[in-house]
Amino acid sequence: MRPASVGFQCPECVREGARATRQARTPYGGQRTGNPALTSQVLIGLNVAVWVAIMATGGGASRLVDRLALLPVSAFSPRSGAVVPGVADGAPWQLLTSMFTHVAVLHIGFNMLALWVLGPGLEAAVGRTRFLLLYFLSGFAGSAMVMWFAAPNSQTLGASGAIFGLMGALLVIAFKVGGDVRGILTWIAINFVITFLFAGYISWQGHVGGFVAGLLAAGALAYAPRERRALWQGAGIAVVALAVVVTTAVRVAMLA
Repeated sequence: MRPASVGFQCPECVREGARATRQARTPYGGQRTGNPALTSQVLIGLNVAVWVAIMATGGGASRLVDRLALLPVSAFSPRSGAVVPGVADGAPWQLLTSMFTHVAVLHIGFNMLALWVLGPGLEAAVGRTRFLLLYFLSGFAGSAMVMWFAAPNSQTLGASGAIFGLMGALLVIAFKVGGDVRGILTWIAINFVITFLFAGYISWQGHVGGFVAGLLAAGALAYAPRERRALWQGAGIAVVALAVVVTTAVRVAMLA
């Protein structure tokens, strides 16, 4: 990674950005922005704001966690002393809000550091809209995996699914431009080793789901033919999004 004015950038992203410096579009068809770090800064700000609200209302005992964290089905919560709703029982917003919910300082710290490092370079390469699609699609895919493979009455929270999706996207772009991917692969491997070593405390489901979605979505962006590229990219992203929506809907129907 190379230090930039805001955060860091991967050498491959810098190289791709330099190839299109005089163009209004990024190397993968997105609209070039004056500050490619802005989106990551806003996302970090939203995560921090939610974390501050949780800390101000009791930290780990805050009832906000029960409202925002991902819970597949209704379950008893010691925080409120009552049964709280899950996604399958009328709380579908948790699929989104769980991506912005953290309690532990180290949890939000590591996630936001990764977003600070990965976000600006990826946005410079693909553009703001495509970057947001990568981020949220990866986050929703992580939530879908949690719905299927985590204990239905357990809560899951954190931006890790989206972050792992950005890791997958970085790997695809580095491979596409012929960069040396050994460092990126090593970093990803270390993160997955940590994930599975501490699977009792870390949502491996969210990490795997987000990573796979990031690979697929970035593949659709990076390998779309130049002829009618936006159409091919949109179709590829739509297929991944449809898969996430359908698998989530099927699981909700099974749990309801």
